Amino acid sequence: MKTLSIGTIQLDAPVVQAALSGYSDAPMRRLALEYGCPYTVNEVVLDRFVAEGGRKMRRMLAIGADDHPVAGQLMGSEPVQFGEAAAELVDLGYDAIDINFGCPVRKVLGRCRGGFLLSTPPVACEIIRRVCDSVAGRVPVTVKMRRGTDDTPESERRFFTILDAAYALGCAAVTVHGRSVVQRYVGPCSWPFLGKVKAHVGDRVLLGSGDLFTAADCLRMLEQTGIDGVSIARGAIGNPFIFNEVRELLAGRPLPDAPSIAEQRAAIRRHMDLMASVYGETRASVLFRKFGVRYSELHPCHEDVKTAFVQVRTPDDFGLVVERWYADADCYPPVQRRARPEALVAAGATMG
Repeated sequence: MKTLSIGTIQLDAPVVQAALSGYSDAPMRRLALEYGCPYTVNEVVLDRFVAEGGRKMRRMLAIGADDHPVAGQLMGSEPVQFGEAAAELVDLGYDAIDINFGCPVRKVLGRCRGGFLLSTPPVACEIIRRVCDSVAGRVPVTVKMRRGTDDTPESERRFFTILDAAYALGCAAVTVHGRSVVQRYVGPCSWPFLGKVKAHVGDRVLLGSGDLFTAADCLRMLEQTGIDGVSIARGAIGNPFIFNEVRELLAGRPLPDAPSIAEQRAAIRRHMDLMASVYGETRASVLFRKFGVRYSELHPCHEDVKTAFVQVRTPDDFGLVVERWYADADCYPPVQRRARPEALVAAGATMG
């Protein structure tokens, strides 16, 4: 099986779980590791919040002994604060530092963070330098980028300026999402651009992201672009099974059957148990709704199950949903594998 190296971190499969704001907390990351993901990234945090420190920050960013390897992802706009925050995350035990130059959310862009920094190479490069200096080789530093702010030649030139600087300054790997910032999540991701970037960087480690909703998508991206690894984002929400499925395909074995009702039930209960241990049962029941909506996409009666999860308010409500919809597989049609989003299928986006 193809492996992946991110600096000193050696992974036995070329697949990682991306940082997902509001999702990739400790429970989701732990579940991903249990289902075959070799490396996860914590949901993005502001450099200012980390640099200011305090008990609340340390509690929110705490990682357990079984939560490794895990990267901490930072977002902000001030190079000095970025460096201070990176050093703090290393002290908290994170195994790598990931710099976010990819977030396309409007309020983030309005504050000169995330994808906005792709329009300002001098600032972006100074942030990378500060982070690498503050970490001083203790852990690998990586960068997450989009393919540019828009489709103009000038945007692409700025992209490659930052990309080349990232490796020159000591970054161990770069992840590129094949959409522009102005695209956000609309329209297909440009996998050919990822192939172009890989040809440019040569032996340096490059990961790809964008439109990875199935294990087959991940294999196609690796084969068609030549990149070193894939970073699964939305495709992993409510679908921890995708990591072992990718492993099976990479090993040359057939794609496993879609997860059965019993297998879905086991994952859902395990996910809830992990969330309850962190947030308490009542809060976890409410927080789980956003995950339940995505788990429901694997269920034969997905619309009904989705509605049931949305209505959960208490631990008893959660228990009733599981008992009602995941107890008896014999009463449902055969389980179907989660499909790619309809918009991509309609667009004929076989390459993402």
